[in-house]
Amino acid sequence: MTKRALISVYNKEKLVEFAQELIKYDYEITATASTFELLKENNIKAKEISEVTGRKELINGKVKTLYPDIYAGILADLNNEKEKSDIEKNDIKLYDMVVINFYPFEEAVNKGEEEEKLINTIDIGGPCMLRAAAKNNKRVLAVSSPTQYKEVINDLREHNGETSLKLRRDFALKVFEKTVDFDTKILKELSNRYEFENNSYFSLNMKKAKDLRYGENPHQNASIYYTKDTIDYEILNGKELSYNNINDITACTNILSEFYDVSACVIIKHTTPCGAALGKNIEEAWAKALDCDPLSAFGGIVGFTQVVNENLAKQLTAMFLEVIIAPDYTPKALALLKTKKNLRVIKLNTSLQEYKNYLFEEIKITPFGTLVQTSDKGELDKDNFKVVTKIKPTQEMIEDMIFAWKIAKHAKSNAVVIAKDFKAIGIGQGQTSRVDAFEIALNKACDGSKDAVAASDGFFPAIDNIHVAAQGRIAAIIQPGGSIKDEDVIKTADKYNIAMITTGIRHFKH
Repeated sequence: MTKRALISVYNKEKLVEFAQELIKYDYEITATASTFELLKENNIKAKEISEVTGRKELINGKVKTLYPDIYAGILADLNNEKEKSDIEKNDIKLYDMVVINFYPFEEAVNKGEEEEKLINTIDIGGPCMLRAAAKNNKRVLAVSSPTQYKEVINDLREHNGETSLKLRRDFALKVFEKTVDFDTKILKELSNRYEFENNSYFSLNMKKAKDLRYGENPHQNASIYYTKDTIDYEILNGKELSYNNINDITACTNILSEFYDVSACVIIKHTTPCGAALGKNIEEAWAKALDCDPLSAFGGIVGFTQVVNENLAKQLTAMFLEVIIAPDYTPKALALLKTKKNLRVIKLNTSLQEYKNYLFEEIKITPFGTLVQTSDKGELDKDNFKVVTKIKPTQEMIEDMIFAWKIAKHAKSNAVVIAKDFKAIGIGQGQTSRVDAFEIALNKACDGSKDAVAASDGFFPAIDNIHVAAQGRIAAIIQPGGSIKDEDVIKTADKYNIAMITTGIRHFKH
């Protein structure tokens, strides 16, 4: 029985070499117009699809494969007597392989093409034929990417010119992955362009990268999946990243991205900040961040906005850390860090300035339903940034308040961050009472709280927080405002000569 391959590809990379190999294994090739012309130019024998359909391509090439004879030749089940009879009676040519890749819709999206050009890259025939071939994978091989050509040839070589059932099944699943991805991108882009707010579907196209050793605890299974929007990073040293490591470095990098253009250091423990600071250089930032809570920093995750040098590496290797993450490392610094064989050293290849572009939706699956929200990328708005007390903060205080506010944004609610000279000196977080969070932050800060500033992720529901701040001799507070007790809170701050700024932005993090 003649073996046939139907080929219709937009991306013609490596196609000529692939077709030459198919000819060696006695495949008869049928191709659409532009693919046929390429094969013809390279002296590869092929039939143009119009010989099968009896028609030239219609409406500017939009219809070239949407014909019953084509689909019957792909979908036919030769173990079904009626289907086999239909094939014989109608002289239908069977296809054993379908080689297709789609129009470049994503490329058109990235280029910001006008709607007409974008719509023209929505492939119709390609997905249909590949789905047909994938559906009938017990007989037909669906090849959906030039990256698969080598694997196909190796399989033909191994099985005497035939394709294996395993390959056909594997490739079929890749087809369904590809068509889901293609349709999802279309839905997402057109929903945005048409300002369609009632989209009832939320879809994530993720590819499993690998299983992790375990999840948050050893009795929990875990895996990691990637999308096209995963950042670029490298593991330069140490064991593979664990489930908890990945959560922690995400929390760390989220904060680092707030300070991408200055020397900053962030220390994370259990996805929460326990130290953060800015410095004249990266070494000073580390020393200040560590001083915030050196006990909690033990076994923590440390991140930097700038290159780690040799001197800093010496200090980092002097204590036990789980992970270090930075944009880069000097060769001598990396050599020192590698002397700690279990220390995970991560290099961020995606710039911290671009990092926020990779923050999209946050997803939580619950027994009550799946919650989806956009990431918290709220920034201070000059129209809502108001000094509400009689006493005005100094410029230095304002800068410290903005720094503390950015840290509080990433701390667990209820959160209060006390800072001075671009250094978090006390962080209270994860408390059910804001007063408790404030008191914990003050206890961490000790005497350092005098003339320091405090940031709160939520408004103050009562004046008791201001009394606590006064006991700690806090000079200024930044908070969202919006409480029914705002007037009392502001009056109490004035009573204690505490400057206060409201932002109009709440940053709960549960």
